Amino acid sequence: MHIKKGFELMDVCGEAVVVAHGKENIDFSKVISLNESAAYLWHKVEGEEFDAPKLAHLLTEEYEVDEATALHDAEKMMNDWREAGLAED
Repeated sequence: MHIKKGFELMDVCGEAVVVAHGKENIDFSKVISLNESAAYLWHKVEGEEFDAPKLAHLLTEEYEVDEATALHDAEKMMNDWREAGLAED
């Protein structure tokens, strides 16, 4: 999976917000705010291929979370990003 081209994570008034750029995202009418851990992961994998185990590993390195919880959270986040149109396989 990878973050789709044309999306950028920006700080807007202290909030991590995904902003769409380019013609391919012209119909993107949602404002998506990411929490601290999701923004951390976005920055770590932006421009790279990733999967749930990679994201889980990054979470366990940065936060005090066990591997099983991190993997569950990573899988959910990937699904959320896919459903929102932010990432694709």
